[in-house]
Formats: sequence, C-alpha cells, structure tokens
Amino acid sequence: MPPDARPRLTVLSGPSGVGKSTVVAHMRKEHPEVWLSVSATTRKPRPGEEHGVHYFFVTDEEMDKMIANGELLEWAEFAGNRYGTPRAAVLEHLEAGVPVLLEIDLQGARQVRESMPEGQLVFLAPPSWEELVRRLTGRGTEPPEVIERRLQAARTELAAEPEFDRTLVNTSVEDVARELLALMGVV
Repeated sequence: MPPDARPRLTVLSGPSGVGKSTVVAHMRKEHPEVWLSVSATTRKPRPGEEHGVHYFFVTDEEMDKMIANGELLEWAEFAGNRYGTPRAAVLEHLEAGVPVLLEIDLQGARQVRESMPEGQLVFLAPPSWEELVRRLTGRGTEPPEVIERRLQAARTELAAEPEFDRTLVNTSVEDVARELLALMGVV
C-alpha cells in the first residue's frame, strides 16, 4: 500500500456456517495488525467473555441511545438481543492507518454500504450448496426446525452475493485468509 493511501474498511459477510470466524481467526493469527471491530451487544456475557475484548456489553437503554445518536455503523437484532458496530472506533483505526475488518451478517453489510459506501464488501461463499448443508447439519446439536430456518436464511444470504464487491470461495481457510489480506492491502 502506498504510504499516502489509507486502508479501506473491509466487511466480510456470508451465510451462517460458511466459516467466516475460522477465516478471520486464522488471518489475525498471521497478521494481528488487522483490527477486527468489537461489537456492542445487549446480551449477557458468556463464561470467559471480557467486556471490550469479545463485545462491549451494554444495557438496552445504552443501545437505544447509541442507535438514536447515530453511534453505530450498523446494528441488528438476533434472538432477542441487539448487536452493533460502534462507528467511532472504526473511524479512529482507519484514520490511524490501521486496516479494519468487520465480520457481520448480510443485514449489517447492507447498512455499512449505506453509511460508508467507500468500504469494500467481501462475500464468503461455500464451495457448494451441499457443503454448506453438511456444515449446518453436521453439528447434530440443533432440532430439525432450527436447521431448516438456518438453511432458509442461507438461501436468502447466498442470493445477495451480487450486492458485494468481491466473492471469495472458502475451499481452504489458508487460501481465503491470504486472498482477504491481499484485498485489504496487508500483503
């Protein structure tokens, strides 16, 4: 990246089960200088989760205020809890020349496209529909109706692929992490 070029915000999205978290974890192990945004959430911490590291744990009232004041780049509700990306931290890191990555869902990616159109949206696709079904059903820990909901959501998410700037197919975690870093101008 030329010295006067600023890194762009990069958004990684794709269907549930495609391996976003695995790719991001591998990438950050190799390149810890890439900053992964920490989301705010109204859900309670799980054992081992730290405030400011895994999430910013906030009350419903605090989240209402953040939304009302435009402090979130994007936000969504899942399973009765709200999650959002604090805008100020993203902008501070970009201004400092630090590459910023958001790992968020389709709804969040669409909101980021509206609020920061200069960001690049990267879609992580499965090698095939059959592979995604295998990953979503292979856990064996969820009832059939939950699996069917996940598969229906995955169909919707896969149909949104043309909205993204680039698509990476997750055939190999190492390869996809390398391609993502290249898109971010890190390697």
